[in-house]
Amino acid sequence: MPPPSLVPAFSIAAEVAPALEVGPTPLGERRLIPILGGEVTGPRLTGRVLPGGTDYQSIRDPGLADIHARYVVETPEGARIYVENTGIRRGPPDLVARLRRGETVDASQIYFRTVPRFETASPDHLWLMRSIFVCIGTRLPDRVLLDVYELE
Repeated sequence: MPPPSLVPAFSIAAEVAPALEVGPTPLGERRLIPILGGEVTGPRLTGRVLPGGTDYQSIRDPGLADIHARYVVETPEGARIYVENTGIRRGPPDLVARLRRGETVDASQIYFRTVPRFETASPDHLWLMRSIFVCIGTRLPDRVLLDVYELE
């Protein structure tokens, strides 16, 4: 079998608020980042990220975060797509500390990968529930950028 390929599907630019710090727990340092809204653009999907989502993070060590974001995308036709996006972000602890302070860092120095899962009642968007997708992410001070690829 040939190795799978990645096909660009769409991009997400999600606006985020400052993190709500819960603090250190026995499972790591817990943070919640409210998702304020955003835009979805690309060859296979367009729409907007609705306000009200949250990115739940556990910081396992100073350079590694587990990410679990939940939010809803709405298409121009009004279809709604629930997204659960899980992954990790890691990098040198000094650069990760700069990200946490809201500073911009070189995205090539941060490994930020996620695997989104989709759920929808829209017949036109059931294709999202029938494939595996992966994302490459970039964290900016006030937003998260995700390039979403379908694994073929």
